[in-house]
Amino acid sequence: MTAILTPAIHFNKVNFYSDDNHILKNITGSFYEGTITTLVGPSGAGKTTLLKLCNGLLSPDSGEIYIKDKKISSFAPVELRRLVGIALQSAPMINGDVLQNIGLPLTLQGKNLAEKAAKDLLKDVGLSEEFLHRNVRDLSGGQRQKVSIARTLVNHPRILLLDEITSALDRVSQKEIEELIVKINEKYGVTIVWITHNLQQAKEIGTYSWVMMEGEVIEAGKSELLNAPVNEKVIQFVKGELE
Repeated sequence: MTAILTPAIHFNKVNFYSDDNHILKNITGSFYEGTITTLVGPSGAGKTTLLKLCNGLLSPDSGEIYIKDKKISSFAPVELRRLVGIALQSAPMINGDVLQNIGLPLTLQGKNLAEKAAKDLLKDVGLSEEFLHRNVRDLSGGQRQKVSIARTLVNHPRILLLDEITSALDRVSQKEIEELIVKINEKYGVTIVWITHNLQQAKEIGTYSWVMMEGEVIEAGKSELLNAPVNEKVIQFVKGELE
């Protein structure tokens, strides 16, 4: 019996322009609830722009985006950011300790993150509570990324957007972050959309994959498609002939 897939995010003929450049072209498709979808494609394909549309950092010029059957334009920005979290490659931090950084989303709302809750979040991302009062300047790249993810989890998002979050990490740290994201997906049922340049990672971690080129979704489906793509451009990309 085939499971019924429910869209967490749905695009209907979405277009986005920057000045005179047509960045995203007629994007239609869904990221499904409780799954991990990886976005791959050459640089300049529009992947990051697509991600920013998903939590309202950018707005489409035409077409509609739905978050759980509700138009994205109908959400208040704060409500949308709580529902749809984002973690970036750079894992930006404010000056201070880990507790201040994890609690930042609540601080911006005039609230405080209790130390017990912060310790639980650290545990969720594989860091011991001894990190709580450590200055973020003393963290490794992998540790900073874990703190960034913990901060994103403060609002208990139902959707998590990831933009190249392991590309600057060593192999051991990369593997730890991969395992962490899979755990978050399985434990909390969080829908994950992950931009990665690592095709092996996309195949191993993704339930589904979208291949984007020049602002279009060229091929989409189960991540196994990356082993045997049909589209000639995707075949070239997988072989490393397109950058």
